[in-house]
Amino acid sequence: MTDIADLTAVDLAARIRRKSISPVEATKSVLARIEARRDLNAFITVTADEALAEARAAEDKVMAGEELPPLHGVPYSVKDLVNTAGVRTTMGSRLFENNVPKEDGVAVARARRAGAILVGKNTTPEFGHVQSATSPLFGRTLNPIDPSVTPGASSSGAAVAVAAGMGPIALGTDGGGSIRIPAACCGVVGMKPTLGAVPHLQLPDLFGANSFVGPMARNVADAALLFEAIAGPDRRDPYGQAAATLHPPRDIALRGLRVGWIARGGARVETEVADLTARAVEAIAAAGALVEPIEVDFKSFEPVFLTLLRVGLAARTGPSVKGREALVSKSLRDTIALGEACPAVDYANATAARTKLFQTFQSLFERFDVIVSPTLTAPPLPIDVDPTGDIEIEGHNEGTVRGAWYPFTYPQNLTGHPAVSLPCGRTKKGLPVGLQLCAPWYEDRNLLGVAALVEELLADTTSR
Repeated sequence: MTDIADLTAVDLAARIRRKSISPVEATKSVLARIEARRDLNAFITVTADEALAEARAAEDKVMAGEELPPLHGVPYSVKDLVNTAGVRTTMGSRLFENNVPKEDGVAVARARRAGAILVGKNTTPEFGHVQSATSPLFGRTLNPIDPSVTPGASSSGAAVAVAAGMGPIALGTDGGGSIRIPAACCGVVGMKPTLGAVPHLQLPDLFGANSFVGPMARNVADAALLFEAIAGPDRRDPYGQAAATLHPPRDIALRGLRVGWIARGGARVETEVADLTARAVEAIAAAGALVEPIEVDFKSFEPVFLTLLRVGLAARTGPSVKGREALVSKSLRDTIALGEACPAVDYANATAARTKLFQTFQSLFERFDVIVSPTLTAPPLPIDVDPTGDIEIEGHNEGTVRGAWYPFTYPQNLTGHPAVSLPCGRTKKGLPVGLQLCAPWYEDRNLLGVAALVEELLADTTSR
């Protein structure tokens, strides 16, 4: 019999409705899995007592025959960059080790209203500032597929929790690929929504926002279920106004779908990754999609991304670090220092380049319904790789981790377009490879529809 902890969110929610599984059973199963997989270090905080209390209340509602919300009784976890009322939110930093917010973040509040049960807060590097699944506060998070390689960051713990059955769904944040990168590394699904589709009011600069809250799950259907629960307008968000609504779902088919295929993005792509993603695109074409190879030099936008990242981090976290530098990592101190030293003209030029990249995507979407690429240029990197150093791909020094490993992910943070990563196979060493799909603004639901068809297609292709 399948362990309850391994059920999908869709299946679990349905069984809870049918009373074949209780919310208490579901929560106890997930908590037991969390305890059994402490070795992976996916949680900073486990809210066992609170979760069981919520589960008992949820069970009472089931037995009373009350109308149930879509995620009623389904356990989930939240990356520790997103506020949770009454539950400490550390930002992965010793500076906020005992910080307990009074209010939930928007996505958390909506997941709560949808009936989901919070089982804990997931590990993340300090303020999500670096592509490393480590922090001075909690140590290192391990990849459940292979502990010798990184689980990706910065939604490290969320991806690991989902992959290992410590809850079928989780909320991550994505400031440059931080949902999609660990999703690819752990063989799960991760989505960065359209800017404003899931309001993220913790950001001080909402007009220049490039960080997003989104769903992570083991399959597209579960990611879509969580997305529907957390998406929607909020008048406090300039991009989340009611007039800027998500487009309704359409009848989606791969036949006739216009697909732009970006194989390299200006970077070197490791051979197995290139082969697996190309095979996935060939399968999409064989299903009737109109695939056209295109090329955009995404790697050249790394300096733009870095400027915005560093300046934003310096503004948000620099004051908290002053006088307490010994509590944080050197990489965070260095990033803040670079942000503080950035000339205003360089920052203005970066925002102008961001606009140019947005216009590039918009012109592409006049020709294509979906843009497809690898999620990463190489399989998960070694666990001890220097996140601030250079990496090699097949013996070639390709430069920094950001530019060489994930040039496909940070562009959508700059432009606001929705993107989803889903598994598309494994290397000969058994390491997962991700395929990324990107769509026009507000086409999140239809993007998930395409992703579901691709997921089904790839599963069918693999099983033959």
